[in-house]
Amino acid sequence: MTLPDNHADWRAHLAAKNAEPVAFEVTRMAATERPFTGRYDAHWASGSYHCICCDAKLFDSDTKFDAGCGWPSFSQAALPEAIEERVDRAHGMLRTETVCAQCKAHLGHVFPDGPAPTGLRYCMNSAALQFEPEDKG
Repeated sequence: MTLPDNHADWRAHLAAKNAEPVAFEVTRMAATERPFTGRYDAHWASGSYHCICCDAKLFDSDTKFDAGCGWPSFSQAALPEAIEERVDRAHGMLRTETVCAQCKAHLGHVFPDGPAPTGLRYCMNSAALQFEPEDKG
């Protein structure tokens, strides 16, 4: 898959995928959607969550949990190499940003306050994700 290389093409690409209206700002400009507004916050179907920009598999539904924070939260990535972590010093805080390893889309942040066994909470923006239901066939 050839990915867009400018803002206009990214906007068109995301619109063609029926992405949430804030998807461009979230994935390409590192914005954050408002809590409790994303389509996957209270979504509990079985399947996998993929990058809305490049379709890379990021999380499995069996690692999703209700953190009560208003964003979809996962205890681990589907594959260790699926997500890159970066130091984020924006807004006067020190956090760990998560981006898609394949296309560098901003996904959210990871925090050390999740459930066992990982102790991690991957706090993701719904607008950065695309859900694929489990194949029952």
